[in-house]
This record gives sequence, structure tokens and C-alpha cells, in this order.
Amino acid sequence: MGGNITLERIDWILIGAYFLAVILVGLLVARLAGKNSGEFFLGGRKMPWWLLGFSMVATTFSTDTPNLVTDIVRQNGVAGNWVWWAFLVTGMVTVFLYAKLWRRSGVMTDIEFYELRYSGKSAAFLRGFRALYLGVFFNMMIMASVSLAAIKIGGVMLGLSPLQSIVWAGLATVIFSSLGGFRGVVFTDCMLFILAMVGSVAAAYFAIRHADIGSLEALFSHPNVADKLSFLPPVENGPTGGLSDRNLNLWMTLLIIPLVVQWWSVWYPGAEPGGGGYIAQRMLAAKDERHAAGAVLFFNFAHYGLRPWPWIMVALASLVVFPTIEDIHAAFPNLDSGKLGHDLAYPAMLTFLPHGWLGLVLASLTAAYMSTISTHLNWGSSYVVNDFYKRFVKPEASEKQLVLIGRISTVVLMILAGWFALQLQSALDTFQILLQVGAGTGLIFMLRWFWWRINAFSELSAMIASFAIAVMFKIIDPDWAWWFELILSVGLTTTVWLTVTFLTPASDMEVLKNFYKMARPGGLGWRPVRRQLEGQLGPRESLAPQIGYALLGMTAVYAFLFGVGQAVYGNYLAALILLAVAGAAGFKILSSQTRSVTTQVS
Repeated sequence: MGGNITLERIDWILIGAYFLAVILVGLLVARLAGKNSGEFFLGGRKMPWWLLGFSMVATTFSTDTPNLVTDIVRQNGVAGNWVWWAFLVTGMVTVFLYAKLWRRSGVMTDIEFYELRYSGKSAAFLRGFRALYLGVFFNMMIMASVSLAAIKIGGVMLGLSPLQSIVWAGLATVIFSSLGGFRGVVFTDCMLFILAMVGSVAAAYFAIRHADIGSLEALFSHPNVADKLSFLPPVENGPTGGLSDRNLNLWMTLLIIPLVVQWWSVWYPGAEPGGGGYIAQRMLAAKDERHAAGAVLFFNFAHYGLRPWPWIMVALASLVVFPTIEDIHAAFPNLDSGKLGHDLAYPAMLTFLPHGWLGLVLASLTAAYMSTISTHLNWGSSYVVNDFYKRFVKPEASEKQLVLIGRISTVVLMILAGWFALQLQSALDTFQILLQVGAGTGLIFMLRWFWWRINAFSELSAMIASFAIAVMFKIIDPDWAWWFELILSVGLTTTVWLTVTFLTPASDMEVLKNFYKMARPGGLGWRPVRRQLEGQLGPRESLAPQIGYALLGMTAVYAFLFGVGQAVYGNYLAALILLAVAGAAGFKILSSQTRSVTTQVS
């Protein structure tokens, strides 16, 4: 069963053609990307919604994502995916409440926002610190998690050592990223997404056709799989009649906490409350507010509705072929024992692909890796250049110097991420570390647009508290349930930053007035500032319709996701009903947006 594979000529031709196409794009746009920092990091702010939407979804279509989904499904079934499906709520709130606000701000990065919204030395310090904290430290952890998947794929499929996998995977990516900048990343992302989707569907098809399975019916009826198919965690009664302790822990970890607490309280890359990171970068690069919102809407549909099922099918099939981690180790005895985990089952299943398809899938995994890493390199480098080097080190730097520093920092970030990847073991472990470190900070990122009283000290205290609490739990290790630690972290961090907010002065009123006139956020949270601007503003924008459309967007995507799932399971009536609901909700959203644009034009 399994074993390292040998690539044939057709496989190498397909992989080589992919690399040639990507490098060619990088070379074609290198000159334009090097023109100035605005081109290198935002593509001149002229990008259409569909191109940016493809780029967002390609970035999250990484090598570590199918590994993470496989890890989740093997341990907690299909319902386990709620730990990331719940972030759709964050995404839809970003579409309808925050996308237009970001585009109106006109900043180069979301870190530059701090000196637009807050005042004084505290705002400058926050900008510089967050530039290094997010752009280097946090970004390094994210890229290391992605690179860990490349290590596991290289080890399982090609017999490469961890160091060899990192060197080969990182070298091509860093060359491409440093050449083409943001424009090169976005242009290639369209091609990478299509290739990655074809590869993931092919992987699912051949996984189901494995000799030990043969059909969907055989897969779903297999005893290793039958209890993993529910969209919701199982209900098991305990000895006293309520949910058993194990079952309660499952419901809290997989569904209740993600939907009730996690989506608004935790900072996680690609699903930042209020928008941020590379999502904000793409909104800032859009032609206008409408294109910014359209890009994020398309991203959320593709990310949560379109992509999950091929990964889930491979994960379920792996439970038949490799029921335990020991079975994976037996099939691949030369693997580094420190990297063993359930997430290895995904690349293990790919070793059964026929030649030709094998080369295509390997090229698609390479595409997924390069898309994610190139985005994070460009995004992290934008922080280092715009929010640290230009702001604090050399404000008089020329545009050519800024682009050069951007290219140098791209290389350094890749080296740091590669080193850290060699220290990691599991994709799921890394996912939970990132959630824990960002616990309790998310609410600030949402409220700072709609409540005038939040200041730079609010964010600094939240960041320090969440990190300190995460470290404390690591050191003390109280052996509490993960979800309980998360609730406690969120509660303590929120208490800290609210206390600090009321004990410290608000930002300078002139800064607040300028910010409000520029962003024009809705709601009641800016009443003291609006009073200062009486006679200079139009009517206050209501948040109720925007929240209503966000709920409608969630309904559309979740109905589509589970409608596809019911069709895969063979429950065609349920699938038809869910897909009809998705279509009706989607039509309502699109028609409303069209009317909004028509009204603005007239």
C-alpha cells in the first residue's frame, strides 16, 4: 500500500509547464511592478472584483488546507469543519459592512490605518509594532504552517527530506514573488486557482476509485466512514440523561463556540473580523468600493461553498485505505516520525494517482503553495516597507529603494518561514495556536470603525493580553478543554482592553473628525463626533440593511455548501431544496447590489 512514487516524463512535462508559465508571468510584469511601491504592493489600485476574488480564494487554497481538512475529518468527521466554516460569518460581515470602508480609507496597508484612526505617539508605535508583529512574526507562523504541508507532501510523495522540501518549494516562490510583486501574484492566482480546483477534483475521483473502495455507496457504507458523515456533531446521552462529557466537548469545540464566539473574537488570517491582512490588501487594490465588496463576496462563496467537498471526499476515503496513523507510517516507513499526523493521509492518498494525473495534481499542489506563500510574502513585505522602513527608518527613501527593500524582505521572510516550518508537526496544532494567540482581539477590529472611543491603547492592551494569556496557558497547561480556554482568553482580553479604553484619553478630536468624514461609517457610535461636524454631513447611514444582507449571504453560501453535500450523499430532494434556497438568496443579493449601483449612477 502506498510508498514513494517515481514521476514519469508526462508528469515532469506538466510540472515544468506550470513553472514556466508562472515564471513567465513574473518576468512580464517585473518592470511594471518595480515602477513604484504602489505598483509593487497594490497593482496601481486598478484591479477588478473578479481578479481580486480569484486571488483571495487562490491564496486560501493552500497546500496546508486539504491537509488540515483531512486532519479534522479523520478525527471529528465532516461536522468538524465547522471550526473554519463558522468564519463565513466574519466574511459576510466584511462584505457588507467593511469592504467599502476600507476602500474609502485610501491607505497603502491596513497597518497604515492606525495613524489615520488614532493620534499621537501611541498610534505611531502601534503602527510600527504591528508591522513587525503581523508582517514578520505572525506571518512567519502562517507561512511555516503552509510550508509544513509542503514538507509532508514532499516526504510522502517524493521521498524528500524536510530540508529538501523547504528549499525546493521556497526557492521558486521567492524568485517569482520578488520579481512580479502584487500584480504578478494576482495575475497568476487565476491560473493557479483553476489548476488547483482541477487537481483537487481529480484527487477525489481517484480516491473513490481506489481498489478498497470503488464507489460512493461503498465509501459511505464503510464502518470507518459511516459515523463521520453528519453535518452536525453526534448527540450522545450521558449517564444522567444529558449530553455526555465527550459529546458536550465536541459540540462546544466544533459548532457552538465557532458560531457564537470564535467568528467575532479571534483574529485569524483570511478571516479577520472587520477585514484585514491580505484581504484588506485586495480591497485596497480594487477599482472602487463596489469592486472591493464584489471581490470579497466572490471569495466567500468560492472558499466556503465551492471548494470543501473534494477535500472531504479524499479525507473520508483515507479512513478506508489508511485507518490509523500507524497504517500511514507502515506504508511510508522513511517518513520523519516527528511529522506523523492525520494530516499526512491527504498526500498519502495522492500516491495512488495514475501518471499524467499525478503530474497535474503535483503541479496543482505546487500552485496552491506558491499562491499562498507569494501572497503572504508580498503582504508581509508591504508592512515591513510601508509601515516600518519608510515610516520610521528612512522616510525620504525613493520609490526604487522601497521596491528594493520589498524584494530583500521577501527573501528574508521566506528563510524565516522555512526555518520555523522545520519545527512544526501538525496543521491542526498550528491552526489552534493561531486562534489562541489572537483570542479576544477580534471585537476591537470590528468596533474601531463604529465606536469613536476606541484608541491606540485599546489595541495595544488587547494584543499584549491575548498573547500573554496564550503563553500562560502553554506554560501552566491546566488541562482544560480547548474551547474553555478560548472563552476564558476572550473574556480576559476583552476585560483588559475595555478597562484600558475608559482609563485612557480618546484620540484627538481633529483626527476623529477627519477619519469620520473620510470613512463615513454608519451606526450610532460616532454621535459625539457627528455633533462636532453638524452641518457638514449628510444623513447617517443605517447598519440594519447591511446586516440583513450579510445574513442573506450566509444563508446562500451555507445552503449551497450543504446542498452540494446532500447531492454527493445521494439525497437529491434535500439537495434540490437547499440549492433552490441558495439560488433565491443569491439572486436577492445580486439584484439589490445592481439596484444600488443604478441608483448611484442616476
